[in-house]
Amino acid sequence: MAVPAAVVVVPLGILFFISGLVVNLVQAVCFVLVRPLSKSTYRRINRVVAELLWLELIWLVDWWAGVKVLVHSSISVNSFGKEHALVISNHKSDIDWLVGWVLAQRSGCLGSTLAVMKKSSKFLPVLGWSMWFSEYLFLERSWAKDESTLKSGLLRLKDYPLPFWLALFVEGTRFTQAKLLAAQEYANSTGLPVPRNTLIPRTKGFVSAVSHMRSFVPAIYDVTVSIPKSSSAPTILRLFRGQPSVINVHLERHLMKELPETDDAVAQWCRDRFVAKDALLDKHRAEDTFSDRELQDTGRPIKSLLVVISWTCLVGVGAWQFLRRTSFLSSWKGIAFSLISLAIITALMHILVKFSQSERSTPAKVAPSKPKIDGESSNRVGKKEK
Repeated sequence: MAVPAAVVVVPLGILFFISGLVVNLVQAVCFVLVRPLSKSTYRRINRVVAELLWLELIWLVDWWAGVKVLVHSSISVNSFGKEHALVISNHKSDIDWLVGWVLAQRSGCLGSTLAVMKKSSKFLPVLGWSMWFSEYLFLERSWAKDESTLKSGLLRLKDYPLPFWLALFVEGTRFTQAKLLAAQEYANSTGLPVPRNTLIPRTKGFVSAVSHMRSFVPAIYDVTVSIPKSSSAPTILRLFRGQPSVINVHLERHLMKELPETDDAVAQWCRDRFVAKDALLDKHRAEDTFSDRELQDTGRPIKSLLVVISWTCLVGVGAWQFLRRTSFLSSWKGIAFSLISLAIITALMHILVKFSQSERSTPAKVAPSKPKIDGESSNRVGKKEK
């Protein structure tokens, strides 16, 4: 039976925000004291510290909601975390970013997973702050401003001491039927292939990433996500309610050195990959599978459960000792402060849920219906939006 969201949002929110503030504090101290002395050491420490927070969300997927992530790939999922990689994916559901985290955790590189995101994401309390300390790339959705920001952020990763994944959602926004209709209208007006299951990729960000990372990133992981007909689409709210879902993932590895050399050819390569994704999604919609091969069940590692149990014990014992020694709740001021804190945490969790919903994401802007030979007007910065 599904658990009402209100019953679990507040206690989970309390645990997440208290533990998250501890993580943020440790990150801030290391940023100020360690990073100026050794950026490599800071990154190694931050990887471990950030995982202590992000594993709570992995627990939410794996243990609380029981979401199953099934992977179709000719390569074992566990072998994908041994190298730097640029990850491109369709943006089908509200928790695609969490699916990426699940795959990264299974591959052993959750703490060094990065993404290109909209600038407002870094202001999300706890989660956004942890991403900023972890060197996520935040853009403003204006190529004039973002070109140099993206370039400098990509080049900063050249000396990253551990295998990292950089996620780039090149559709630029999450998939909805309204956005699909706009993309189909644009494709018809410009002579581009008309999408059925994806949006038209905005290739400027992808071209920039390939151009600046080609020398030190050996692979591109091409991810296609779909939901079987028998499963409800996963959302943050469904996760809090403990409602299970099944997510099918097609994962393919491409060598960076095999990509074309020119920017126009790289952009076309990206568009071709999304035409191929469309065909894959057609097959999945018809047959509920990407191929005849058996899907790899990514399992449910115990690490996230142990982390949540540890945080629960630490926060619980800390709160008990604080209340016992201070008699905090024996005064009206203490009670009022506690109620206000609960209201703030509830509001923040509500913001997180709303922020993740695809219906609230910014619609893709469709260029005027003036034919373009190369579809250049669609090439805005590809980036992840929440």
